[in-house]
Amino acid sequence: MIDLYTSATPNGFKVSILLEELKLPYHVIAIDLEKKDQKKPEYLKLNPNGRIPTIVDRDNGDFSVFESGAILIYLAEKSGQFLPADPKGRSIVLQWLMFQMGGIGPMQGQAHVFYRYAPEKIQYAIERYQNETFRLYTVLDTQLKENEFLTGELSIADIATWPWVHSYLWAGLEIEELPNLRRWLDVLAERPAFQKGIEVPYKVDRSTTTEKQARERGKNILI
Repeated sequence: MIDLYTSATPNGFKVSILLEELKLPYHVIAIDLEKKDQKKPEYLKLNPNGRIPTIVDRDNGDFSVFESGAILIYLAEKSGQFLPADPKGRSIVLQWLMFQMGGIGPMQGQAHVFYRYAPEKIQYAIERYQNETFRLYTVLDTQLKENEFLTGELSIADIATWPWVHSYLWAGLEIEELPNLRRWLDVLAERPAFQKGIEVPYKVDRSTTTEKQARERGKNILI
């Protein structure tokens, strides 16, 4: 059994989607970011960085893993799925996983912050992070022109990247001119594991969220 400490964020969704794809049994412990559950001493023992997600593998001596990319690698290796065993194939998947971890996530995360959550509009920052996120999207679009998935077959690179790109509207972006990226988004959105995983620990509906509500939430979660 896997204990999953998570919140309704792209990084959290990565792990729940993979667990659903693997059909591994898991128990969800919802972390309330606004109440600072992630900063409580008992949680910091599992994740010294005070962020989500974190897993505890009860079948492996209560082994804990933090950082979403590290969790994906651990679960893929544990199950023997979604990460090739051969050095070349493994390297290709890890390259695209790191592209998400070092590029898409940080840049789009800051686009979310300055476009939605920041207490004041700083246009330079908004445009800086939106433009860089869109540039990274074009890299994905080019890669997907000749590949159904990022590395040919479905892998943890796709699972890591999809939850972020899926929330492109929240970053104030449009992807109409990126047909390969849109096709990839739609294909993965049809998979049951993605549909279930993106509703863990609960379903998010931002369609009625006002600008004021987003900024109030930002004050509580941004530290």
